[in-house]
Amino acid sequence: MNVFYEEDGSFKVASVMTENPGSLQVESISGKRSKIKTNNVLLRFEGALSGFMEGAQAEAESLETDFLWECCGEDEFAFDALAKEYYGQVPSPTQAAAVAIRLHGAPVYFYRKGKGHYKAAPADTLKAALAALEKKRLQAEMLAQWVEQLKAGTLPEPMAGKLDMLLYEPDKNTLEWKALEQAAGELNLPVVQVLSQCGAIPSPHDYHLGAFLREYFPKGSMFPAFEPVIAPDDLPRADVEAFSIDDATTTEIDDAFSVTWLADGEVRVGIHIAAPSLGILPHSPLDGVVMQRLSTVYMPGHKITMLPEQAITPFSLNEGDWHPALSLYLHVAADLSIVSHHTCVELVHMTANLRHDTLEPYFNETTLESDSGHPYWPRLQCLFRLAEALEKGRGKDDPTRPPQSDYNFYVQDGKVRIVNRLRGSPMDKLVAELMIAANSHWGGLLAEYGLPGIYRAQNGGKVYMTVKAEPHQGLGVPQYAWCTSPLRRAVDLVNQRQIIAAVQGSEPVYPQDADALTDIMRQFDLTYNAYNEFQTRMERYWCLQYLIQEGIEDVTATVWRENLVRLEALPYMTKVFSLPELAPGTRVRLAVKRVNPLLMELDCKFITVEAPADPLAAEAVVETEAAEAQVPATAAPATPPAEQA
Repeated sequence: MNVFYEEDGSFKVASVMTENPGSLQVESISGKRSKIKTNNVLLRFEGALSGFMEGAQAEAESLETDFLWECCGEDEFAFDALAKEYYGQVPSPTQAAAVAIRLHGAPVYFYRKGKGHYKAAPADTLKAALAALEKKRLQAEMLAQWVEQLKAGTLPEPMAGKLDMLLYEPDKNTLEWKALEQAAGELNLPVVQVLSQCGAIPSPHDYHLGAFLREYFPKGSMFPAFEPVIAPDDLPRADVEAFSIDDATTTEIDDAFSVTWLADGEVRVGIHIAAPSLGILPHSPLDGVVMQRLSTVYMPGHKITMLPEQAITPFSLNEGDWHPALSLYLHVAADLSIVSHHTCVELVHMTANLRHDTLEPYFNETTLESDSGHPYWPRLQCLFRLAEALEKGRGKDDPTRPPQSDYNFYVQDGKVRIVNRLRGSPMDKLVAELMIAANSHWGGLLAEYGLPGIYRAQNGGKVYMTVKAEPHQGLGVPQYAWCTSPLRRAVDLVNQRQIIAAVQGSEPVYPQDADALTDIMRQFDLTYNAYNEFQTRMERYWCLQYLIQEGIEDVTATVWRENLVRLEALPYMTKVFSLPELAPGTRVRLAVKRVNPLLMELDCKFITVEAPADPLAAEAVVETEAAEAQVPATAAPATPPAEQA
């Protein structure tokens, strides 16, 4: 005796060995023995097991599901009863099993009501279910077609209108994403690489920029329409000739200097900061944009300004015009000690915007002792001597400190120039020290007047922002408030409002314990860090693009630690997995194997050691790493670093 039974959602056959109440001991064709419940048996039959299931399956495939559905009526029925009606006679075991298999395999047509029992789906429900199945079938065909197109390097037309979603915010329930994900899996490539091969990403640069803009400028980086911002012209006019020192690409000129030799042998040094807070009213529509953007976004070849041009132009310290400024005057004695200081709000006349590239030949380490012939050389020399004294006064004059590099990126027509500038040049030191002096002094002024401000502080190596005047150990100053870049950073604009309130004796915009100030500080900190991470990412992109542009096949690098190396002449660090164990500071030669700006990947292979590390190399690496992580770069290169004055 054999049985046809259901187990785990499928049909099986076996021969009966013994029968017990409620159960059977059976043996399959393969010889496997098992115990099954009597209720699971659908029919019993004599004859050979071999070929039974194959015959029943073949017979089931010949049955018309639609006709079975029409025959079964609306009431619940047993499979063998339907088989008898369908065949017009008592069915054979193979025929009965075939009907059971067909019913079980068409759940859209027949609802299962128990072992061997079914009920026909209502006509309307069946129609809707069949439509859904047909839709699913067509989608599966379309998906398979799209996958093949993607693998062949062709972008399916329906995907073209959904690139933004596919690139930046994938909806994994869409057919487009499923096709892209499947194609990527079969090609063993990232999805973004698949789209690139299909021509969907014409520019890796625009892909990286697009990801940033989508998150931080979802409505675009253009400014809404504003009324022109009017700079006040009724302020006292300063009797000074002010000049600025900036990179050639700088358009938001925040800071300038003046030098006046006094009759008593003292020198009056002026530090003049653009004063946009005099024209941007708190809680105005323009102020709302400032508090939303919080900072200018820098990247090689481009920037997204915090302020619109109609607000920058009236306040940027451009040469040839009078501009409102917050000025700090330092009265400096012959021994370079600061005798007194004074802060005021005034108009200053800008006589020159000096630029790094044209100034550096006249003002560098070799021209400090004798007149270089530049018309501003005496003033520059005076300011540099003061800067040296300020640095010593902070306890940060360290001639043994390893040199640090800044890199300026200049991008034009898709070509990049990367210029290495040693940090600490006379120009850099001059600007840095005077900005530190102003930021520290004005931070102390706010504390003296009992007004809150936004400060950078450092304690135990950790740099953080606070609304309290706390020491900045890395700079060696009792407090450090960002005040000198109000055209480019919201916290500087906020602090400037507070300083002007203190100087003029007016009501402060942000009183003590104001939650608004803390909220601005926290949001700025998050946003500014994100902007700097994006800037670093784009600089890394242009480093990779430079390698491709110049056709560089091998590079020199310095071992930083373990398999991490730092390329020479480029601000780029990468891991080299073929690198042997070498001491930090070892110079090595690497072969450039693969450069992928889209995925931001650089693969290099170790070739040889070019120069072993000297005994102090490891210590120098550690010191340089610490210095670059903690000490601000206060000059203003084309793409300012994260921590600058």
